[in-house]
Amino acid sequence: MDRCGKSIVRIQGSLASSTAIEHLNVTRKRKSAIPVVPPPKTPSESGEKPGKPSFPIVGVGASAGGLEAFKQLLHALPVDTGMGFVLVQHLAPTHASNLAEILSRSTRMTVMEVRDESSVRPNRVFVIPPGRNMIISGGTLQLLPRESSGLHRSIDYFFRSLAEDQGHKAIGVVLSGTATDGTLGLEEIKAAGGITFAQNETAQHDSMPRSAIAAGCVDFVLPPDEIAGEIVRIARHPYVSPVVHTADPAGDPNLKKILELLRKASEVDFSHYKANTLYRRVTRRMALQKIEGLKDYAGFLQEHPDEVEALHRDILISVTSFFRNAEVFELLKAKIFPQLFNDRSRHDPVRAWVLGCSSGEEAYSIAMTLVEFTESSPSHVPVQVFATDLNRTAIETARAGVYSKSITNDVSPERLRHFFVELDGGYRIAKPIRDMCVFAKHNVLSDPPFSRVDLISCRNLLIYLEPLLQQQIVPLLHYALKPTGFLVLGSSETIGSYRDLFEIADAQCKVYGKKPGPSRLTTEPGAGGQPLAAGFGSGLRVRRHEVVVDTLQKEADRILLTKYVRPGVLINADMEILQFRGDTGVYLAPAPGKASLNLLKMAREGLLVALRGAVAKASNEESAVRAEGLRVKSIGGYREVHVEVVPVKVGSSGERGFLVLFEGAESVDRPRPKTDEPATERKIGSTEAQETPAEQQIARLTQELAASREYLQSVIEQQQAANEELQSANEEAQSANEELQSINEELETSKEEIQSTNEELATVNDESQTRNLELGRINNDLVNLLSSVQTTIVMLGHDLRIRRFTPMAEKMLNLIPTDVGRPISDIKLNFAIPDLEALLVEAIDTVSIKEREVQDRKGRWYSLRIRPYKTLENKIDGAVMMFIDVDTLRRAQEFAENIVETVREPLLMLDADLRVCRANRSFYQTFKVTAAETEKCLIYDLGNGQWNIPELRRLLEEILPRNNSFEDFLVEFDFPHIGRKRMLLNARRLVQHSDGSRWILLAIEGITERALRAGSAL
Repeated sequence: MDRCGKSIVRIQGSLASSTAIEHLNVTRKRKSAIPVVPPPKTPSESGEKPGKPSFPIVGVGASAGGLEAFKQLLHALPVDTGMGFVLVQHLAPTHASNLAEILSRSTRMTVMEVRDESSVRPNRVFVIPPGRNMIISGGTLQLLPRESSGLHRSIDYFFRSLAEDQGHKAIGVVLSGTATDGTLGLEEIKAAGGITFAQNETAQHDSMPRSAIAAGCVDFVLPPDEIAGEIVRIARHPYVSPVVHTADPAGDPNLKKILELLRKASEVDFSHYKANTLYRRVTRRMALQKIEGLKDYAGFLQEHPDEVEALHRDILISVTSFFRNAEVFELLKAKIFPQLFNDRSRHDPVRAWVLGCSSGEEAYSIAMTLVEFTESSPSHVPVQVFATDLNRTAIETARAGVYSKSITNDVSPERLRHFFVELDGGYRIAKPIRDMCVFAKHNVLSDPPFSRVDLISCRNLLIYLEPLLQQQIVPLLHYALKPTGFLVLGSSETIGSYRDLFEIADAQCKVYGKKPGPSRLTTEPGAGGQPLAAGFGSGLRVRRHEVVVDTLQKEADRILLTKYVRPGVLINADMEILQFRGDTGVYLAPAPGKASLNLLKMAREGLLVALRGAVAKASNEESAVRAEGLRVKSIGGYREVHVEVVPVKVGSSGERGFLVLFEGAESVDRPRPKTDEPATERKIGSTEAQETPAEQQIARLTQELAASREYLQSVIEQQQAANEELQSANEEAQSANEELQSINEELETSKEEIQSTNEELATVNDESQTRNLELGRINNDLVNLLSSVQTTIVMLGHDLRIRRFTPMAEKMLNLIPTDVGRPISDIKLNFAIPDLEALLVEAIDTVSIKEREVQDRKGRWYSLRIRPYKTLENKIDGAVMMFIDVDTLRRAQEFAENIVETVREPLLMLDADLRVCRANRSFYQTFKVTAAETEKCLIYDLGNGQWNIPELRRLLEEILPRNNSFEDFLVEFDFPHIGRKRMLLNARRLVQHSDGSRWILLAIEGITERALRAGSAL
């Protein structure tokens, strides 16, 4: 109960006057005659809908390969989960389905095919029938006809309705399947506060889960049996359990601590967001982190800064899609845009501002609709779309303009062809649309607003804020609009009490037109870097007049209900009536002519002088003043009235008002002359003596004359004080005039400087445009170069996030366009390189090239080369990975090595420095040495120096530069362990054409036994 209601109850118990009690009872009866129905809450405000189940509902979607995944999931679920399960599978529309019967063998829960208007019940599994789409409303499944043509996205269809119907108690699961169905639905479930799952690499077909993961809308990536365990755990968590929380979350000190941690980390103050919404977002993160208490979660946030960032993203997440609520865009094109473009100069661009743009779909949708309108009209007016959001990550996504193929559910094929460029795995906004949109991080509550805007789209932003902040933002949007501008709000939002600022252009689509009149910026936004707390607390103020009126009314209620219960009016210091209290028709009446609420103009005959004097005296003495015995002319004659004026002061603000109360209103039997208006004016507590009528008339006239003289004297004194103030003000004005003249001269100088600066800026702008064109050409060259290069190249930032990659990389590394911006560690590559991140970091830190031969999962060999990414300023800003196919070379090398190993004669491979690079098995066996004693050693250092023969040195050193060769060079040595050997040496040059490296192949033919046989023969 509010303060006025409590005061009424106290008055009823304490007032002795039966008239007062009767008056209060009548007032209560009048109020109770009108039923008080609370306004319906939006899903974002309440999180609940009447009649919906209290238990969580799990939506599971799958396509190709989904049957086995369904079985694994259901087999791992206990029979008493307390949840309802709805399975949506892509089924052939013309064939009967046995899916329910097949799945019933994998679980003890009841499995049934959905019939129209089936109510979801806990511990049961519902399976979609073939050839139908399905939605859920109020916990009831409704079947709808399936489209006869086009893409069939039955999973998105159901998931979206599940998010709208169940809010934070919705759980979405995407299992094996092809294409991208389910991604948009999971996005809406997550935005509504639900929990989302996707199957990991165990999926037979991973397109559907991979699309959802790439969109960033999946909380858990697990195999089906582990998904079942997590679902059971989350269902028992306070976030989705049916336990009713009666405590007000806004007063929880742990929640305040969490919000303070958020403010420090993100410089955004969420303390004036709706408490229930904040509490749900926080408890959602608690459920994901397996934490049940706010105190424990606050401690967890202090130790894990990355969780603070994740919570910040979750709070700012919003439901968005292309052309959401298509009827709004049709209305804009048919009714609003013609007014904006009518008689408009081609040098006056149409400017639109999209608040809370999220990942850019709303802004691009408005831009596309504007282009469609201009193409169908002769207008050549340029268009600018400004899009702002608090979430920097969302802004980066919007700037990139790359979206998954799931947008085909919301964008028509014609628009896809006209406004998008198709990529492998997604679509990119076409350059003309991208160029007309400007995305920026902006806080509407603390940053200065855009100005002179033709169209503002502020859909589904106000519903997350408390009513006071909603009232503060609306005047700011009014200020930002041109006089002919329009404002578009969400379906659950209104302009509140600001009917004087906007008129309704379309009630159903919530489109408002700015009313003509001067714009008033009633807010005072802080500096751009100011934290949001300043914007909530002091950066925004409700219109001063309404604050004063509201506060004065409440104070007057307190005084009236606790002391008087009499008719009266509440006035301000200018005698303007702010509020009528009770029936004042006997004392006040509208004056002829122009409408006015001035008390003195509305006072009936006999009250004017007394009211003016009483108010003046109450103002000077700051105490209540009472005037009695006033003869007031009313309908049917004169009445005797008593008037009391009570000063009303509001706190320390200095704002003052007066409560004027009327009493009596009894008819006077004896008519008196019109000029006789006796009155006595005194403070509360004085008494009136009994006198004859003539004496009373003389006394009243005397007192009235004295009061008039006193009032005139006060007016004279006020006039003298005003004259002195005016004299002082005049002197100050003269001084200010001189200062203004000096300032004017300075402004003239500044004007010249600004003109010069403008010329410089124009030159700079021309240079910037030229550079932009050059950058565009360079970017086009780079795109074409990357598209033409038949090599796998991936460019990474300093944080190891993907920047660009060639088309070959998409196939070889399992990449899709939406992977741009993701860490390389999040990508499941087709190569097993466990220390890839370490190699990248080492290449960046040491500014060196790293090379390694790696195999893909099919056994094919590649040379991985990592080199630092250098900017034009020679700074290291990432790394470049190249995968070069060396499989043929590697196979040839292995083939050659196998041949060399089978040769019986010892062979040595020497490099340009005559170091041994490789030796065959025969060499090691013949000379009784190991690879460690041979490889990387100079040939002259082998053994005990037997090979250090000057003539042999000369011959070997001439092979590479002169391409010489020699044969049958006879040497004879005494070798340890093997005795004296006689050999013929043959050498020639080898060249590796792939990289130009040169080698010497030295063959050693042993002739010791041959010589011995020849000697024996002689």
